[in-house]
Amino acid sequence: MPNYSAITHGGTTSTAGTSASGDMTRTRRARPHPKDGGGGSASGFSSVTNLLNTILGAGTLAMPSALSHFGMVFGVLVILWSGFTSAFGLYLQSRCARYLDRGSSSFFALSQLTYPNAAVIFDAAIAIKCFGVGVSYMIIIGDLMPGVVEGFDKRAQSIAYLMDRNFWITVFMLVIIPLSFLRRLDSLKYTSIIALVAIGYLIVLVVYHFASDTLAPRDKIRVIQWAGPVEALASLPVVIFAYTCHQNMFSILNEIKDTSPKSVLSVISTSIGTAAGVYVLVSVTGYLTFGNDITGNIVSMYAPSIASTIAKAAIVILVTFSVPLQIHPCRASVDAVLKWRPNAIPGTQGRTSSPNTRPLIPAATRSDHGSSAPISELRFAILTTILLVLAYTVALTVTSLERVLAYVGSTGSTAISFILPGLFYYKISDPDSIHHQRLTKEDDDALSVAASEDDGDNDDATDNEGAEGLLGASVSSIRSGTSGTTKNKVPKLPWRWRMKWRSDMEHLNPIHLRRASLGLAIYGACVMLVCLAMNLVGTHAH
Repeated sequence: MPNYSAITHGGTTSTAGTSASGDMTRTRRARPHPKDGGGGSASGFSSVTNLLNTILGAGTLAMPSALSHFGMVFGVLVILWSGFTSAFGLYLQSRCARYLDRGSSSFFALSQLTYPNAAVIFDAAIAIKCFGVGVSYMIIIGDLMPGVVEGFDKRAQSIAYLMDRNFWITVFMLVIIPLSFLRRLDSLKYTSIIALVAIGYLIVLVVYHFASDTLAPRDKIRVIQWAGPVEALASLPVVIFAYTCHQNMFSILNEIKDTSPKSVLSVISTSIGTAAGVYVLVSVTGYLTFGNDITGNIVSMYAPSIASTIAKAAIVILVTFSVPLQIHPCRASVDAVLKWRPNAIPGTQGRTSSPNTRPLIPAATRSDHGSSAPISELRFAILTTILLVLAYTVALTVTSLERVLAYVGSTGSTAISFILPGLFYYKISDPDSIHHQRLTKEDDDALSVAASEDDGDNDDATDNEGAEGLLGASVSSIRSGTSGTTKNKVPKLPWRWRMKWRSDMEHLNPIHLRRASLGLAIYGACVMLVCLAMNLVGTHAH
């Protein structure tokens, strides 16, 4: 659906239907009305902060080890390529969200439009993946905190409970619990900032040791050559999954204030670009410091000191504030699974009624992926409590989830990052799809209104700017070629709208974009097979 809320005519507002997609606002930027479903109060900075915190995690510390297996040149290319493919998956999610009502975007809602019978499978995979990652973060807390306390005071070693991992997991649950009960992802922006400060300290530590310590000899540095195909493929999941944040992208889209294509693309490019820069910096400087002797956790390579102890504490802070970011999509997916019924939305597929019959997804089926979720307070509290209790219990009883998470990550992360965004967009953007035709019809109607108003208000500069903003946001659908009369409606546009290249990527040919989305899904399937095969090889070797 188009991301607007109303068209204002000289102080009066006219609406079409009950959905946000049928309403348009003539403003400088395509922005939904504040009263539109889904809220839409999060700033771009808040969105970038939460998305970046979801991306950057303890996996940053394993990047130098992964680079050592690829070689420096090839390793940097793999890091950048993985960032590009992940960014493309996020972009496809933002394109898919246009077909849904404002504030209702989710994997479940998309699957109801595209593959309704498989909706429960998709959300179950997302829930398992997010739950497993959250539990692994709790295990990291229990493993690191005894060493952190001992690093600050050697006498702590004689106090039994301070060396007990279960004690520290319990203590940090007191921080995780209240944060996990926050409904909006935007509410976690301040904890995300703290977590990013922690990762910033880790980056400074790695770069400092690179600048001050004696670097590894050249015979222990692989610049062009690699360690071999087996070692490189074994490290591939570390790099690919380091960018996984797609489980929170729909929440970002539901809550962000400015949903114009340029704003959304800015959030994606800033988050992925920053993460890629961090990964390249840490991997290169860390690898040059230790060479091929590097291990999976670079912080463990440094001699015991206050600085390295603070680094371990920073990791604890980072993963602590990352647990709620996993609980949020996990709870949403569990809620969607529990609500799912076979053929729950009769008539959705192949519906040929008027476009004004929106919304496509009835309010009763929307899951808690955004600020306008209909889940009741009691249900929200029960689901959150059950997830936290289960995660806490598993973290106390299991000391290592490495092998389980390897399989879950290979399947869940790959599906969320590549396969689902590619398949969803390829299916929903089909020119023969009723959903695509409905979206195109609404864009064409909005363009016609804006063009007619622009002809009548040529002397009003403000109105011209509003029409330009509206035309710019709709140009992708105009160029889709699905409406044969669209081109006749296009007025003469200012030069900046006639440019072939657009910073918001609205100039992309829809046909090529569909092909690329299918390619991303195939790429994700190949990555999944490679990762599963390497896990089997690792299990056999072990």
